[in-house]
Amino acid sequence: MERSSFVFTVGALAVALSLAACGHKDKPAGGPPGGMPPAEVSVLIVNKGSATLTQDLPGRLEAYRTAQVRARVDGIIEKRLFAEGSDVKAGSTLFQIDARNYRAAYDAAKADAEVARQTVQRYQPLLEAKAVSQQEYDQAVARQRMAEAALARATIDNENTRVPAPISGRVGRALVTEGALVGHGEATQLTTIEQVDPIYVNFTQSGAEAMRLRKSVRAGHLKYPATTRVELVLEDGSVYQLPGKMKFADLAVDPATGSVSLRAEFPNPHYDLLPGMFVTVRFPQAAADSVISIPQRAVLASPQGQMVMVVDAQGKVSPRPIKTGSMAGSDFIVTEGLQGGEQVIVDGLQKARPDSVVKPVPLNPPAATAPTPAPAAPQPAKPEPVPAAPAKPGAAAKITS
Repeated sequence: MERSSFVFTVGALAVALSLAACGHKDKPAGGPPGGMPPAEVSVLIVNKGSATLTQDLPGRLEAYRTAQVRARVDGIIEKRLFAEGSDVKAGSTLFQIDARNYRAAYDAAKADAEVARQTVQRYQPLLEAKAVSQQEYDQAVARQRMAEAALARATIDNENTRVPAPISGRVGRALVTEGALVGHGEATQLTTIEQVDPIYVNFTQSGAEAMRLRKSVRAGHLKYPATTRVELVLEDGSVYQLPGKMKFADLAVDPATGSVSLRAEFPNPHYDLLPGMFVTVRFPQAAADSVISIPQRAVLASPQGQMVMVVDAQGKVSPRPIKTGSMAGSDFIVTEGLQGGEQVIVDGLQKARPDSVVKPVPLNPPAATAPTPAPAAPQPAKPEPVPAAPAKPGAAAKITS
């Protein structure tokens, strides 16, 4: 009895080992363990095409226009007529300076001008009658002109007691308060107005880089871009939703920095951009044909250089060394390593080990078109229910749900 039990145990063990060996033999190399399905990864089938080469350069925002509001006459500030940080229109009164002295001077100048005018009017018939000399008449005309000039100056001084906004924009904080003496021997600054819609961004480009691009264009390797559209990358890495346009490029290279000054203009209707902010300007440099571009996140860095993970026709992953050059927006331009037609993994790189098997899924699959519903076929008439036959004595009743 013990021998037969031992033989049975050894035979069962041999059968189990044979089945295990067969299972390991049928399992594909590099496949997922335990018979799990291959991991899905998003791939991009790279192809050659046209691209606009861009460059990211640091820049700083600057107001479209800035005006320093200053006192044009001296006096005591009576009122501040604006809310700090509000929007003001050009010509609106911001401060009121005590105008009593200027109003009195205006009234006196107006009276002097009226007397001088009347004197000239009385002298005209007397000059014709030889009752006054030509010299006396000329002196009366000169006094009238001097009186009119004094009246014009007094009028301007009286009007300048109302300090207007020179431009429309966002007014800053008040630099003086009510009761302050301003303009006494100097044009006291009262506040500042900045127009920030649109807004400028100033940045620089290397003079050597600009020369290299011009040589490439002349040689026919590149073309000038067909667009002047400029993008703005904010400090948090997001792209500003409204594009800008190039406005200015200096023709001279700064000898101190070896760079060329440039300026772009961006709409700023919601005041999301503020003067003084540091940003990154992404502007078009040139256009290139027959190039391959891939997203930045698809490129891996290693001590040996840059690489991407590609998937072959059998779903097997393998690394591919590449070299990148310029940028096309947020994508890299590949100069070496890819010929076109390769499936490059963009998302899911953490699942894709070399020599493993994965399931490639297109990165941007075409939107599925909903099929047009076919006209509903006429439904056949429901048959009339057939009355159930009476159950035989002793037979179990059939329960239907």
